[in-house]
Amino acid sequence: MENPNPSRDIAALIEIMRRLRDPAGGCPWDREQTFATVAPYTIEEAYEVAGSIEDQDWPHLREELGDLLFQVVFHARMAEERGLFDFGGVVEAIVSKMIARHPHVFGKTETPASAAAQTKAWEELKRAERAAKHSSLLDDVPGALPALARAEKLQKRAGSVGFDWESAPKVVEKIAEEAGEIVEAQAEGAGHDKIEEEVGDLLFAVANLARHLKVDPENALRVANAKFIRRFRSIEAGLAKAGKSPAEASLDEMEALWQEAKTHEKP
Repeated sequence: MENPNPSRDIAALIEIMRRLRDPAGGCPWDREQTFATVAPYTIEEAYEVAGSIEDQDWPHLREELGDLLFQVVFHARMAEERGLFDFGGVVEAIVSKMIARHPHVFGKTETPASAAAQTKAWEELKRAERAAKHSSLLDDVPGALPALARAEKLQKRAGSVGFDWESAPKVVEKIAEEAGEIVEAQAEGAGHDKIEEEVGDLLFAVANLARHLKVDPENALRVANAKFIRRFRSIEAGLAKAGKSPAEASLDEMEALWQEAKTHEKP
């Protein structure tokens, strides 16, 4: 492939990646990358896919899915160079997994009566797979996940064997307890490490509450972030009309504009 042209064929993308990594004539930056250095870009691209979906920006989603696919091809190429596996192996692995996890579609088992029943069956299959590969129930919860998402997954995994709070109100009690421990630690003059530990316990409990309420904590926080940005921009706009910047305004002025923004958002 002397002069690559736009193509719908995955083979074209695989060949482009091979040329980018070619020691003789490839791109210096691409040649220097490793699994570890590329991984942050892979995570970033996944978030950009999520962002396009959240914005319902479908043309941008197409582009971001391509960027994410490129990350998969990049990792597969580096693995092939080391004799580990190639892109075909990646495809084969996911095809095998999907067939194994959908026996009601590709096998002879009965189709689950509902999405909830399918989810339960899916979890049972994954549990059996984990038992065959790992010594601990928590072994394969990815350490590179955002901490909030990982907390939710760890709790869900432990909850699958009964290690869990019995209800959301009980978790709320735990949240109040953890918040109180932060206040106590401050009053006792605890060091930064101890305060950090207590704040972590509080966040872990909040993630647990989200799980009990069937709320995705990462998504809930993204929504809260967007709301904060929207309302703070409203403060900036209100102050600009008065010829002020936030740095020149008092907290009372900004709080009044914040409350006004909240009122305008109410249906």
